[in-house]
Amino acid sequence: MIARLRKFWHDINASYWFLPALFSIVCVALALGTIWLDRSGWADFLNDVDWLEPARPDGASNILTVIAGSMIGVASTVFSITIAAVAYASGNYGPRLLTNFMEDRGNQFSLATFIGTFVYAITVLRSVRAEDEVATNLEDAAATALPGFVPQLSLLVAFGLMALSVAVLVYFLNHIPASIRINTVLKDIGARLLTDIEARFPDPNTGQRAGTAPDGSPITARETGYVQAISFSRLERIAQRENGKLKLAVRTGDFVHPKVVIAYWADMDVVEDCPDADVRECFTLGSMRTPSQDMQFLIDELVEIGLRALSPGINDPFTAVTAVHWLGAATAELGRRDLTRSYASNGEEPRVVLLEDDFEHFVSRGFGAMRGGLANNRIAAQVAFEAMVDATSTLDDETRRETLAREGNLLMLQAREHLVGPELDMVEARYQRFLQDIER
Repeated sequence: MIARLRKFWHDINASYWFLPALFSIVCVALALGTIWLDRSGWADFLNDVDWLEPARPDGASNILTVIAGSMIGVASTVFSITIAAVAYASGNYGPRLLTNFMEDRGNQFSLATFIGTFVYAITVLRSVRAEDEVATNLEDAAATALPGFVPQLSLLVAFGLMALSVAVLVYFLNHIPASIRINTVLKDIGARLLTDIEARFPDPNTGQRAGTAPDGSPITARETGYVQAISFSRLERIAQRENGKLKLAVRTGDFVHPKVVIAYWADMDVVEDCPDADVRECFTLGSMRTPSQDMQFLIDELVEIGLRALSPGINDPFTAVTAVHWLGAATAELGRRDLTRSYASNGEEPRVVLLEDDFEHFVSRGFGAMRGGLANNRIAAQVAFEAMVDATSTLDDETRRETLAREGNLLMLQAREHLVGPELDMVEARYQRFLQDIER
């Protein structure tokens, strides 16, 4: 249940309907509240403000009509611009980046502000009573001694929301082009990746290697899809209740289908009556991967942007260089951390053993996956050697240093198959320096 709620919350965060709907409800409540204050006499002090000219019914109706009409027009334009920017970015950088732009709070708050202001203006407009109109109830009739009724406080708040909307529009016009710049996109992905690495692997490297493959009594999946979220706390409670251990056979982001093993019961006296169905409910499946618990999804996004940039149709090596720099930073961060994982909320012996990934796996997932594109471009290949050397600056583990050296050797072997002439000579020279630097 917790995993499903987490997935539902992630879906809400990646939607364009939640914040506008929330702001609309808040603005309706705000409008009703300010109208009540106007009718109850709490806003009569505004009549004593010399510089504040009271509005008449016709003027108030016109002002609120203009505000409502302009806000819904601006909201439509903002939504169109946002969709165009999202389509451009996902087409150029990769469809998997669509979630990143859908989660952009700047776009969501901008749209929500315009919709909320529109709803507020429409709600207040229906309370304005012209001079020749009769009050519909005693409260309305007693609200003012003058003909008609104008909620002065509500109108003043509408002016404030209009000013806020203008400021938000200026912010939006600057935010949209800035958010689709490739350096900004890569920075957002890279920074989130580094944060996830720090949170997932908080301890420094101890030299401990990944354990053996999980084994025991298997628990198989019953549905098909990507593992989007895992409720580790609930798995721990289930394991404690059964007085055993759960060894996970999949990680967040893996694709499963019926009969695929997702976990194993271990250290159990009797496994026939184990609650396999309860364990399956801790795994939330969906049609696509999400970055909420899937750190490797972020690595794949950097790789995808880099490979697209190095493709013959785009041929943008400097975008690939930026992606390599962020991969290098992530590799350096992984290299100095303990990558063994387990889950124990109370500090006791872990009841949930997670599927482990060693340093070689992450290097292969990053630099290894980009190797084919890097080997075809002299600039990108040279920067990749530099990034791998920089990553070794934080390493005191000889095995991990050898892993990076091996990846550099594979890159050079592939570059020799694709580069010729002076470009190959320049990469060869950088490779020789790479061997010298990485052995220090």
